[in-house]
Order: sequence, then structure tokens, then C-alpha cells
Amino acid sequence: MRSLFHLAYHVTDLDEARRFYGGVLGCAEGRSTDTWVDFDFFGHQISLHLGKPFEVTRTGRVGDHMVMMPHLGVVLPLEDWLALSRRIEEAGVAFDIPPVVRFAGEPGEQRTMFFFDPSGNPIEVKGFKDFEGVFAH
Repeated sequence: MRSLFHLAYHVTDLDEARRFYGGVLGCAEGRSTDTWVDFDFFGHQISLHLGKPFEVTRTGRVGDHMVMMPHLGVVLPLEDWLALSRRIEEAGVAFDIPPVVRFAGEPGEQRTMFFFDPSGNPIEVKGFKDFEGVFAH
């Protein structure tokens, strides 16, 4: 088993977070109290605590896009990415950067999409046909 990451950050409403992370993204809920909730974020642990979300700015240049920094992200197999992008669209979540192919025909070709959780935290989800390409250069 590879290592798992754990990330804790603020959200403004735990019920909204449950609907989004659990309902829209399909993440299983773990432990919780009245001030935080854990989720299985595609095999990794995130802990969402009540508070003021971190400040973000559009300062990350990636190809033709300026992306929000910092942001949370995950890399999925392409079939899972396609299914998730459809689920997000069907839920009416607005994309900050709609699903797009990045680095087409190059090492590291990937699909990506950016969106925000209900508290304004930016999330990127990448999709790869072959995980060997994740660290290609």
C-alpha cells in the first residue's frame, strides 16, 4: 500500500460540505464532531473543520490557464475522471475551468477540471489513461 495523504482545512458549513463531498463527489464520510467531519477523498483523508477558508489567488500558470493557488487535487484513472465530470455537471456545479485535455500528445497528457466546494475551496481533478504519465517529463 502506498502512503495516504491527510489534509485538514476550513469550510463554512458542515451540512453543505456533507452534501457536496458526500453527495456530489461520492466521498464516504468518516468520523465527525459538531465542528469537523472526515471524508475518504478518493482514498485519502480530508478533515473539514468549521472556520474561515484559506485565501486563494489566481496565480498558478499552467499552460494557457491561471489557476487558483493553493488548491486541493486528486489524480484519477481516466474512466473514473469521466464519470466524476459527468456527475459534477449533472449536479449543476459551476466549473472554474471546465473539463479539458492538457498537454495533448505530450508526456503527461491528462484531463483536468477545476471547481469550488460550497465554501470556495478550489479543487482540481486530473484524469490519466496511464498513471505512468503522472510524473513524465
